[in-house]
Amino acid sequence: MKKIGIICKIGRPEPIEILKEFLPWLGNKGIEIFLDIETAAKLNVKGYSRSEMPSVADVIVVLGGDGTMLNVARLVCERGIPILGVNLGGLGFITEVQRQELYDAMEKVLSGECLSEDRLMLMAHIHRHGERIAEYTVLNDVVINKGALARIIDLETCINKTYVTTFKADGLIVSTPTGSTAYSLSAGGPVLYPTLDSIVLTPICPHTLTNRPTVLPDDVLIEVVLKSPSEDVFLTLDGQVGFSLRKEDVVEVKRSPFKTKLLIPFERDYFQVLRTKLKWGER
Repeated sequence: MKKIGIICKIGRPEPIEILKEFLPWLGNKGIEIFLDIETAAKLNVKGYSRSEMPSVADVIVVLGGDGTMLNVARLVCERGIPILGVNLGGLGFITEVQRQELYDAMEKVLSGECLSEDRLMLMAHIHRHGERIAEYTVLNDVVINKGALARIIDLETCINKTYVTTFKADGLIVSTPTGSTAYSLSAGGPVLYPTLDSIVLTPICPHTLTNRPTVLPDDVLIEVVLKSPSEDVFLTLDGQVGFSLRKEDVVEVKRSPFKTKLLIPFERDYFQVLRTKLKWGER
């Protein structure tokens, strides 16, 4: 891999500090470097828009947190470009590498010794009056939720065209295994091993307490119809992109044909990650 794209979390000083040494190190190895525009401007070098990155880079290095990783995953998934995440954020579930491990990790990437892991993604379609009006691909989750002042909402839910129930709840989360440790977990959903081919359906604060999170195979089609007249209901994609829903809008969610390819430079114990990030076993 001779073409490395680098995308950094905006507004943080750490990436600039790292790049002042990292860029010359890559240059000495004959690597062609493509920096995102915002970062490049701070270093007074040529930059590239994020939308250009998938067409020029063989691999993307992300200096940031899980939020930046989610953004990049959606950006490059169609081309299958592998991503190396360097954690400069908080929890860092999908940023595999710590700052002090960057150079050892890149040695493995450049030598071709780095393993990769494919992660399931979801595709969401929004239909209004029988027409598709929007389409999104996500790595973590598709969430339907009400605004702060909205009442409980009714969400008629079908799986593979078979009626399941009408959730009376604050919302509904459709999550990948990667996203099972995000919003779904805080809503009482299960932790799924990240390489599973499964989808989690998690109601948010359901009025009927027997409505529990459900784990589904990845080949199902989930259809959710908003039955409430509320004007304050939103579809949120990976917690970053929002779309306002109206009564009788249909949200279809299914497995995406694309996957996120994460680079795994070091042997990893996922359960140790859970113990560390979620404080399992601590009192």
